[in-house]
Amino acid sequence: MDINTDIKYLKGVGSARAAEFNKLGVDTVDALLHFYPRNYEDWSKIVSIKDAPIDENCCIRAIVSHVPTKHLIKGGRTLYKVSVTDGKGMLNLTFFNNKYIPQMLKENEEYLFYGKVLYSRIGVKEMLSPMFIKAEQNEKIRPIYHATAKLSSRTIEKCVTEALKHTDEIVKDPLPEEMRKKYRLCTLKEALFSVHFPVDNADLEKGRRRLIFDELFYLQMGLIRLKDKNRETENRHILQRDYSGEFIRTLPFELTNAQKRSIAEAIGDMSGEKMMNRLLQGDVGSGKTAVAAALIYAVAKNKMQSALMAPTEVLAEQHLRTFEKMFKNTDIKVELLTGSTKAKEKREIKQRLKSGETDLVIGTHAIIQQDVEFNNIGFVVTDEQHRFGVNQRTVLRDKGESPHVLVMSATPIPRTLALIIYGDLDVSVLDEMPLNRKKTETYFVTGEYHERIYNFIKKHLDSGLQAFIVCPLVNEGESDLIPAKEYYEKLSTTVFRGYRLGLLHGQMKGSEKEKIMRSFAENEIQLLVSTVVIEVGIDVPNAALIVIENAERFGLSQLHQLRGRVGRGSEKSTCILVSDSQSENAKQRFDIMCKTTDGFKIADEDLKMRGPGDFFGSKQHGLPSLKIASLLTDNELLMLSRTAAAELLEDDFDMKKKEHIQIRHQVNRLFSQPSI
Repeated sequence: MDINTDIKYLKGVGSARAAEFNKLGVDTVDALLHFYPRNYEDWSKIVSIKDAPIDENCCIRAIVSHVPTKHLIKGGRTLYKVSVTDGKGMLNLTFFNNKYIPQMLKENEEYLFYGKVLYSRIGVKEMLSPMFIKAEQNEKIRPIYHATAKLSSRTIEKCVTEALKHTDEIVKDPLPEEMRKKYRLCTLKEALFSVHFPVDNADLEKGRRRLIFDELFYLQMGLIRLKDKNRETENRHILQRDYSGEFIRTLPFELTNAQKRSIAEAIGDMSGEKMMNRLLQGDVGSGKTAVAAALIYAVAKNKMQSALMAPTEVLAEQHLRTFEKMFKNTDIKVELLTGSTKAKEKREIKQRLKSGETDLVIGTHAIIQQDVEFNNIGFVVTDEQHRFGVNQRTVLRDKGESPHVLVMSATPIPRTLALIIYGDLDVSVLDEMPLNRKKTETYFVTGEYHERIYNFIKKHLDSGLQAFIVCPLVNEGESDLIPAKEYYEKLSTTVFRGYRLGLLHGQMKGSEKEKIMRSFAENEIQLLVSTVVIEVGIDVPNAALIVIENAERFGLSQLHQLRGRVGRGSEKSTCILVSDSQSENAKQRFDIMCKTTDGFKIADEDLKMRGPGDFFGSKQHGLPSLKIASLLTDNELLMLSRTAAAELLEDDFDMKKKEHIQIRHQVNRLFSQPSI
């Protein structure tokens, strides 16, 4: 057995379970070893019933006071009630639809109960369906894994236990002993045991420290090497003359100082000795497109072509309209190439690209297909950077001889963090907003305001405007949340009957999403009920209202991105956050959202709060995905890993030394995987 052994050959797995593991992204024994618990049940810390915290998981040792009693409830279902005591207090337990409870819980016997303690309607402490074991069993910290309907966390735990038996033969530690000692790191084998089955919290932290360091170290190694290689690349597309000022004079509006500064930084790169590889970072509405247009104009006037890649067809079409408008009084020829472009038209566009007739092509992944050739491409732009991986940027760049690269992101990130995250890029920041940009008013209300919210939405729709309602993703067992599909069906058949509603969610096919987004953009849909798939890439100036349900489920920066879907037209826009959460963290986020629309201030606050919302989203901004490390909370290890990476690369840039070969394999493996 080795690290690449198919998971189905591990004892206790087989083909059926392997199929379930594959759904979780686990296909080999190595992938299982690095499939880390999402949480832990700490059965080692026992609290008394009297001191048990409310609405938090805890473990209680108690004796069953009497045999469980059976109760019939609606739908022919049963529940069992039982009282337990630890001598200092009483606790009521309720179990739903488990006929074996009377045989499992014996009167006067002692057990450990794990779950959330709540107050019942009559003010008595209770636990609903807690897990339990006999008190004489070993109390320990137990892992909880992401699971599927047919593959439970407990089954995964057993399979991980089996995989760990083979660590001596399959786990080879890539880090040299000298490096481990220098940075106080345990061995990889120790780390895997500690993170899956920690003896105590100190043991867990020891394992996590090593695995977090590994992820961040390999990430930094790859990014530093990318940046150095890019900086070494000779500029084969030197701008002989700067035409950006000529373009700026054609615009009917004044650019901000930040836009002018960013254009100057990019032109400086493109006129220098090395190719440009730059990130343009700015809040929604800060004017990134105008910066890109000025650079594309300068490139075209220097007899070179440009390409702009967007993540969706709708966004590509929006860019086409914007650039056609900006280049209206110029001789710049712009074309659109997407998966939906008809075959005959595709052939003609490709021919014009090859001959050099087209100055700028805008498109989706279609423009990085093998048969797309350019005459003399000198500049490449990718929009919404976090939707594209490093690999896709590289494929687009390889369409020519090292063209200049600009990647644009509408997710503000504190500059110090951006320099690390976008380690292969230089950074330009648009930290000013155009004077004509209208602020979106933001309000926080509880669920009891729904009737007033619906009337407010109707008022908007009746006046010819459009609106969004955003629902969070719902995981199994979260009965307090309404999935987008159910909410859409409820609203379209009751409250908003007679209005034109649309539904958009991540499980739809790409073509279905495109169709719905296009219908909304063309005002065929008045009210769009959606999950976070609208977070980026939909620009509908006529949409002036967004309602975000269960807003406590979203991180601060994610709420800001969602709010950015409105306020793009001439009408006054509103964002309404709806939540019944009593969490202080959530209330703090809502307060910040209501007080400021500055994305950089929000990013800073999000970073300080380190709240439950994932600051970067699940995509990690197009970088190789991180399974255990956080670019937010692991600052110390982030800086330590960067130092370690820089030191090693200074000594052995190509990692050819014997003691660095395993590290090279890990870095190559990490950066060869698709990033999205």
